[in-house]
Amino acid sequence: MDGVPCLRVPQCQAQKLRRSLQSKGALDLSLSLVKDSDGTVLLPILASCLSQLDLQSFRTTVASDDACEVVWSKSALQSKKEKGRASGSKLEKVLQELLESHGERWTEELKRDLPRSFQRHGDLVLLGDTCFVQPLWENMDQQLWSTVARGLGAKRLAKIRRISRDGFRSPEVTMLLGEHSWVKHVDNGISYEFDVTKCMFSAGNITEKLRVAGFDCRGETVVDLYAGIGYFTLPYLVHAKASHVHACEWNPNAVEALKKNLEANGVSDRCTIHQGDNRQLQLFGVADRVNLGLIPTSEDSWSVACRLLRRATGGVLHIHQNVTSPVQHSTAGDAPQKVSGKKADREVWQAWADDTAKHIASLLKDFTSTQWTTNIQHIEHVKSYAPHVHHVVLDLECRPS
Repeated sequence: MDGVPCLRVPQCQAQKLRRSLQSKGALDLSLSLVKDSDGTVLLPILASCLSQLDLQSFRTTVASDDACEVVWSKSALQSKKEKGRASGSKLEKVLQELLESHGERWTEELKRDLPRSFQRHGDLVLLGDTCFVQPLWENMDQQLWSTVARGLGAKRLAKIRRISRDGFRSPEVTMLLGEHSWVKHVDNGISYEFDVTKCMFSAGNITEKLRVAGFDCRGETVVDLYAGIGYFTLPYLVHAKASHVHACEWNPNAVEALKKNLEANGVSDRCTIHQGDNRQLQLFGVADRVNLGLIPTSEDSWSVACRLLRRATGGVLHIHQNVTSPVQHSTAGDAPQKVSGKKADREVWQAWADDTAKHIASLLKDFTSTQWTTNIQHIEHVKSYAPHVHHVVLDLECRPS
């Protein structure tokens, strides 16, 4: 057959099934997954593994009315290396032409000054602060940014310097090209609108947002203690079908975006926004589920989460944390060497989860004057910030004994 063999899956299950394919050695890691025109996702499969693929086992993980089938894609599934190289080579080409028009030569030093990565939000590209720092670029004036935009296929450009310490984690962003800074980002069929100069958007959390989207929260009341612009509030409402979400957020700029996003996604009638410090929240015993999506730690609000759980039935806490694995040293050879591994990392995550479960049980006992049982349902690895720093999520079931 012509094309590349792919598993067509619902977008909300894409990351889960991608990991499953990868664990079986069936995922073609040289190709990028592709969002098809019907909203499903195509996961590229190694042709040699096609005959061993147990399609029925994948279908049991998705709803019966959702797609999960093998198709042969004739569209160009670009390799990951080619994808990045194509974007970089076009930018390099148009910048060379710009320099030549100003009588300047292209050098390796200037090439190293180009962006290695960037964030794309619709027609706006957000650059990091380590590119275009060479003095020569200043001679190009505004012509530089219009050329960069053309090379990257964007209409607007902005540059982020750092995250401010204003308590809101507001980005310090400068608009380089374009009249306004509001952008629209679509993840898993959910529309997020926000001002890039005032709010953060973490693309690295996509796997956790997709996991939340796969929950069944029908009939549940959820409290999102760190709602932001709706990163997790919206998946709980749109896909997990929570009956109601209480969204807590103290950044007024994020609250403005959250209101717009609830309206845009048609779920504002099932959400109550609580603006301000969640430690002052006047809610008690209402939650079947509490989301604590703050890193490096949400520990300041663990006691709040405990008092939010229903006294009679309890519920589930989703606790985000940056867990640091200790660096071990091997004495083999002439010099000590740093060693680490997935098994060692998971042991550290488990130890943190065990300690957290005990701490939460103690807080619940103090608050209710009764015994509670905590059960570690799952530990999800979201992403790594460094070789030994990992963003994980603990799913902790809490029930009165």
